Amino acid sequence: MSKAANDVVISGVGIVTCQGVGKDAHIALLSAESAPKAIVETEKFKPYPVHPLPEIDWSQQIAKRGDQRQMENWQRIGVFAAGLALDDAGFKDNIEACGTMDMIVAAGGGERDINVDTLIVDEGLKRNDRELLLNEKLTTELRPTLFLAQLSNLLAGNISIVHKVTGSSRTFMGEEASGVSAVETAFWRIRSGESTHALVGGAFAAERPDMILLTEAIGAHTRDEWAPLWSRSGLEGGGMITGSAGAFLVLESRKHAEERGAHIYATISAVEGDRGSRSGGNFEVRMERLLKPAAELPPEGTAIFSGSTGMHEIAAREKAVLEHQLPGAAIRGFGGLSGHTIEAHFPLGLALAALAIDTKAKVPPFDAAHEAPMKVGTKAAVVTTIGHQRGEGVAVLSAEA
Repeated sequence: MSKAANDVVISGVGIVTCQGVGKDAHIALLSAESAPKAIVETEKFKPYPVHPLPEIDWSQQIAKRGDQRQMENWQRIGVFAAGLALDDAGFKDNIEACGTMDMIVAAGGGERDINVDTLIVDEGLKRNDRELLLNEKLTTELRPTLFLAQLSNLLAGNISIVHKVTGSSRTFMGEEASGVSAVETAFWRIRSGESTHALVGGAFAAERPDMILLTEAIGAHTRDEWAPLWSRSGLEGGGMITGSAGAFLVLESRKHAEERGAHIYATISAVEGDRGSRSGGNFEVRMERLLKPAAELPPEGTAIFSGSTGMHEIAAREKAVLEHQLPGAAIRGFGGLSGHTIEAHFPLGLALAALAIDTKAKVPPFDAAHEAPMKVGTKAAVVTTIGHQRGEGVAVLSAEA
């Protein structure tokens, strides 16, 4: 692949999942001889299995205890992962570079006040005038932000405060699609020359009854047992198992990265998201179009990091498209080990792909019954994310040499 000054490269990786903290834990996962062990919490939210956070020393990236206390876990995870990415890229103590750095965050609605939610539900069981009840509680129980949850842009705000990233800031909402939009926006700002470096990513706290309720309300969450991603059709429930995680990347133009002597993990050659009806074959048509930039990748050295939710029907349809469009490439349903991480899922897939390319890892099958071993190390990667209700995204990554 020819190199250009405005190529978009990955120069920093910050990642936290149930599998561990930082890139070393995840490189070990990607280069293991056999399928890594799943880490699942099955009792705390029974009957719903969840992939939990590992032990984290928050002070490694959030030095002030006051800053730690005023954040909920969703924000702590994101601020911590963002700090890891800045450290990895060599930007952490560069006030000037952080001051001109774009920040683009994928965020949900913020953590809700579970006590207030429970109060409203409990009172609603005793009264029939529930609209009046809701209005009463909204006048007395709201947070100071006039919202029943934390504001979505508080994650970006805390990254600015803690890590001094004070260039332009954007926060996207919209579940899995927000992660695609965040990366796509950063990609095109750098490719067009509007920006030279950006911090992009998201975080998700799965260990929350409100989030489990949301997925169970649409029949999506698996119950009772864990199984690898593509092997869940026989389990109770919808196929999704969520996980707490944070993933941030530092993206730069090639010129900017090379001038400062940065380590380049991989080049992003294409990224795009789309959404629409999935009926009547529309999903397959859309995915085939999104996958076209990957058509020339070498099959044996290509790893596909599928962001499938595991939900039965759409997971099967995605896998069929991937096998048809990119025959010979190694498909890896990474959410089977990390859990499905909603807004953070697309950045998480990119982080894993970049690490696999950089280390030339022979990524082991995460679901041995449905994924074939790699014969050679990773030379290129495709990352997908498939929204649990709507929205698809695809990115294509390649090695430096």
